[in-house]
Amino acid sequence: MPPAVAYYRVSTKQGQSGLGLEAQRHAVTVFARSRNLDVIQEVIEIETETAKRDRPQLRAALETARQAGATLVIAKLDRLARNVAFISSLMEARTPFVACDMPDATELTVHIMAALAEHEARLIGTRTRDALAAAKARGAKLGSPLPMSETCREAGRATTARKARLAYTSLNGYIRLMRQTGMSLREIAAQLNAEGHRSRNGQSWNHAQVARVLKYFAA
Repeated sequence: MPPAVAYYRVSTKQGQSGLGLEAQRHAVTVFARSRNLDVIQEVIEIETETAKRDRPQLRAALETARQAGATLVIAKLDRLARNVAFISSLMEARTPFVACDMPDATELTVHIMAALAEHEARLIGTRTRDALAAAKARGAKLGSPLPMSETCREAGRATTARKARLAYTSLNGYIRLMRQTGMSLREIAAQLNAEGHRSRNGQSWNHAQVARVLKYFAA
């Protein structure tokens, strides 16, 4: 069976993508079976508002696919194609890729989608700046001067935990299994690093990160 690497992208804004992690997995699984592909690795990317152009997990997925001679499989192209950095990474890597929802999309199709997305983004940015300038001219106060309450801080911590659970769903069972065999947190971190796994921020694992994952799923 030809090898494949599955790449899942999860937005931090609830409902923004319209396609959750489990739905993406299901789409890739069904597609892989229909094309007789062997998914050798799954990579999950958490896209934050402040790091939309930095996709460390995409780079890792492309490198794994390159080394294994595998095809990169993504569940849904139309949402991902709106990010020009994503398209550029795919084009520059010269790694075969296929989208489950648009399996016959060519490089030309993807380039056109990226160009349209970039144009749309510029128009939205211009309209937003004009609207803010008009509001300021009318004397409207922009932003919130109120300090963050403890309730808001608690909500932020809960959101962080949810994001972490989404990012580490595929590794949770593996980490717990290693812990149950008596491995220390440092030994688990070393094993994850040796196998090429990275944290949701694209960093190497350490004992504190392993402990946090165990805590996130214990809640």
